[in-house]
Amino acid sequence: MARTLYVASTNPGKLRDFRLAAASHDLGILPLPGLRAIEPPAEDEPTFAGNAREKATYYSRFLPGEMVLSDDSGLEVDILDGAPGVRSARYAADAGFRVAETADANNNLFLLQELAGVDDHQRSARYQCVLAVAQEGKDLFAAQGTAEGRILAEPRGSGGFGYDPLFYLPALDRTMAEIDDQTRWTVSHRGKAFRALLAALLTMIG
Repeated sequence: MARTLYVASTNPGKLRDFRLAAASHDLGILPLPGLRAIEPPAEDEPTFAGNAREKATYYSRFLPGEMVLSDDSGLEVDILDGAPGVRSARYAADAGFRVAETADANNNLFLLQELAGVDDHQRSARYQCVLAVAQEGKDLFAAQGTAEGRILAEPRGSGGFGYDPLFYLPALDRTMAEIDDQTRWTVSHRGKAFRALLAALLTMIG
């Protein structure tokens, strides 16, 4: 019988990516029921791993008997001392920066502002992702993935989400937003983390 992994996220990009990877393993991916009505945890851990585990254990208490997946991921820019880091989703909001309609657009514009005048060779960055699975408030396991790249001076591409239009992959000569879903899943931090987590999960459930 197929198992279902419930994801503590309503982000359509993340859900699409997870479903893409899990489809060939008879593993269903669904959003956690009633997630929007649940008061979120603080997410005040200083690391991606800490936040991912905190969210997974917290949300798993709302769905007894089922495994719940949560992630914490973000962008680290070397010249900004690793910022925005764990605050990637709230980078612009933390600074009170709001000139566009969406959080993604504001985050990208604020990042460009912060890197104004920085030479191309000093724009090294990486995406980090930690995925954690918990059941009934118990932390089961976690996995991490990283994608190395560089931040461009202007966005390119319309795919992906978040900082993808600015995140350039030298090996492909494309941004994360310029590649197709399958390629993105192969090279992305989230894809790498999920493949490692999937191996552990399949071993566990048989």
